[in-house]
Amino acid sequence: MKLLQVAQHADDLQRAAAFYAALLGSEPKALFDPPGLLFFDVGGIRLLLEKAAPSSLLYLEVGDLHGLVSGLKARGVRVIAEPHMIFAHEDDLLGPAESEEWMAFIEDSEGNTVGLVSRVRPLGD
Repeated sequence: MKLLQVAQHADDLQRAAAFYAALLGSEPKALFDPPGLLFFDVGGIRLLLEKAAPSSLLYLEVGDLHGLVSGLKARGVRVIAEPHMIFAHEDDLLGPAESEEWMAFIEDSEGNTVGLVSRVRPLGD
């Protein structure tokens, strides 16, 4: 079994399409309107944006967390929580051993919270 699709609430599909295209660096895969379904591919998993969907908390893995958050702020995106380390992985149970997991939280165009995650090796390693 594998995760196939995640749905996220969006009141305005055009606004959500612009926001997520910029955030993900890719254009939507499909728009069906009516009934109001917008799809993106995120690493092989479908992200469905639709008015009838409940709000979800998405966590997206990114390479340069600090740089991305700086760029989003420059575009006027609301940052809920600045980048901060949340966990140091001593083993590989939930992430690469001897790495740090950093997160930041932003608000998307539809008022949903999105987590941005980066796994990094401490300096000197």
